[in-house]
Amino acid sequence: MVNIGIIGYGYWGPNLVRNFAAQAEGKVVKVADARPERLNLLHKNYPSIQGVKTAEEIIQDTGIDAVVIATPVFSHYPLAKAALLNGKHVMIEKPMTASVKEAEELIELAESKNLVLMVDHTFLYTGAVQKMKELIDANSIGKPRYFDSTRINLGLFQPDINVLWDLAPHDISILTFLIKERPYSINATGVSHTHNGIENIAYMTVNYAHDFIAHFNCSWTSPVKIRQTLIGGDTKMIVYNDLDPSEKVRIYDTGFTHKTEEDKFHIRVDYRTGDVNIPKLAEKEALAGVAKDFLTSILEQKQPTSNAALGIEVVRILEASQESIRNKGKEVVIQ
Repeated sequence: MVNIGIIGYGYWGPNLVRNFAAQAEGKVVKVADARPERLNLLHKNYPSIQGVKTAEEIIQDTGIDAVVIATPVFSHYPLAKAALLNGKHVMIEKPMTASVKEAEELIELAESKNLVLMVDHTFLYTGAVQKMKELIDANSIGKPRYFDSTRINLGLFQPDINVLWDLAPHDISILTFLIKERPYSINATGVSHTHNGIENIAYMTVNYAHDFIAHFNCSWTSPVKIRQTLIGGDTKMIVYNDLDPSEKVRIYDTGFTHKTEEDKFHIRVDYRTGDVNIPKLAEKEALAGVAKDFLTSILEQKQPTSNAALGIEVVRILEASQESIRNKGKEVVIQ
């Protein structure tokens, strides 16, 4: 049995408490939040869980084995570092940290103490993403050629991070999970309509050394909500629509072949269209999978699916995107 402390009972905290409380391998002992009204809500819903006002009351508690951090991004690093130094396993909300340097330090610290360090990239545990992983690994769509993601809505303007740091981690984590090759560079542009230097619309292109490319469109100021990803292979293509209640993944037996004539400016392209397949997906709450993976990784001393190595790659791409935006879309090579 793993005793768990959860820091933060805001937007995502109640979902974390509910899912961790349902796991046979763990027990939620304490939840920290500085706001009395949030602790009152916790007591109403979970009278057996102790509510505390500070994170330190969880981090310093020798009876707690693992800490789950659901707080703003700027606080991830200091809270996770303190928890690791106190011998706690740690799970952090996405994105992992506000910089690559912070993520590297946490990974080194976790490894030195033989502790599990995990990032809550929830989408990796959905039936849709698991199915796409299965299809790509089995070469069912051929060689992947592109990944095109749109995540837009009339959303909440964040006070501390731009729209890429807020929305893109979901899709960057999916890209990193599905595509084995590491990206080479980033180009990104964005605009702040509130003139506070925090972009509310941004576009990012992730470049690879070979003929694969990824593109992200993120916005807090769209009149419609779209959560769609296109993944093109050289034999088939996948459309992933997260807002579709029953047919989130469609596989199109569609493709093209081309032949270059002697004159390199003349290319003959032959298009092929075939059936559309809608696979049956596993019906499970993704966050329950996250909670179970974290606890079993602690008990079995193994790496979770959404591990720190994947988490730092997401931060690496985000950090490069921020530098590119600052330099008007200039290509930034990923170190």
